[in-house]
Amino acid sequence: MKKDTEEIKEPISRSNLRKNLGILYYAALRYILWLRLSKSFAKTVGPPLAYLHYSHETPLLRNLKGLDMQYQYNKITNLKIATQKIDGIIIRPGEILSYWKLIGRPTKKKGYLEGMILDGGKISTGIGGGLCQLSNLIYWSALHTPLTIIERHRHGYDVFPDSNRTLPFGSGATCFYPHRDLMIANHTKDDFQLNINITKETLEGKWRSSAPPLCRYEIIEKHHKMQSQFWGGYSRHNELYRRTYTLDDVFINEEFILSNSAIMMYAPFISEKSSCSP
Repeated sequence: MKKDTEEIKEPISRSNLRKNLGILYYAALRYILWLRLSKSFAKTVGPPLAYLHYSHETPLLRNLKGLDMQYQYNKITNLKIATQKIDGIIIRPGEILSYWKLIGRPTKKKGYLEGMILDGGKISTGIGGGLCQLSNLIYWSALHTPLTIIERHRHGYDVFPDSNRTLPFGSGATCFYPHRDLMIANHTKDDFQLNINITKETLEGKWRSSAPPLCRYEIIEKHHKMQSQFWGGYSRHNELYRRTYTLDDVFINEEFILSNSAIMMYAPFISEKSSCSP
């Protein structure tokens, strides 16, 4: 039986020294993992494969209250640089797509600019900011394919109200180089390919394959709730499930994907003219 109240710990303020030591520690673990899995990572880029399995697009510019729009224009520059590293990548059977292994560290030397980032639930800026829009898109799209998500990190804070939200809460994938990665494995017998395109208004993603799709997928939300916590803040919770159908829309099964718990950075049940990716 599900609990009526989901407890979530109060945020802890850590010193910059401890934060930096933590980053170094987890980065070292990540580099060791990459070395161990080096032969498994997808590296091949090729022309579009024959069969489209799923496509999705998100707007490049959003009306985020109190944020200088220049950071969103900078984000577009960042996305264009990162996309060059990942567009057309083919994941062969047994291979793994690693978001950060392909893109690499976003640095000023590579042309990345200051963009919006979330740091401890607060809006800040940093070099390469905005790349979470790309990881969100890749993750959401991959859920609509037979590929397997082997690493995904959730957003620990819900920063903006739901104005104009089109996807379920918690359906994105946050990223932080190098240890908060998005990794997708191909356990099928067919090649899969990720294609990314940036238009004047949207970021577009497509998953293609060497074989036609055999079914379609639908992602649904269950048990959504907002609640107060004993320490005075508010939290938000839900669960995501994936339903599988035949191409003739005959239901096959439903599977649990994940549960989300996040600290809310705004008062619940209010209306705001602002929006954010999931």
